[in-house]
Amino acid sequence: MSPKTSAAGTTEGRSGTMPPARAVVLLLAALALTFIFENTRATRIRLLVPEVTMPLWTALLATGLIGALCGAYVMKRRG
Repeated sequence: MSPKTSAAGTTEGRSGTMPPARAVVLLLAALALTFIFENTRATRIRLLVPEVTMPLWTALLATGLIGALCGAYVMKRRG
């Protein structure tokens, strides 16, 4: 353990503030969830061959989760 790191693993001198990048990600996630749950009406969606009717929020949430998983996978492979 380095002398600048406390037992909890955080660096000394920090006042517990959130980094700006994390704040931006949380803000964007909140905006995306607000957008998703404001769109609640049913809509027809064509999936390659079949056409299904589902609430729009379900399709938006599923698409967002797939995008987040793909982004996490790419970042894990890069680092």
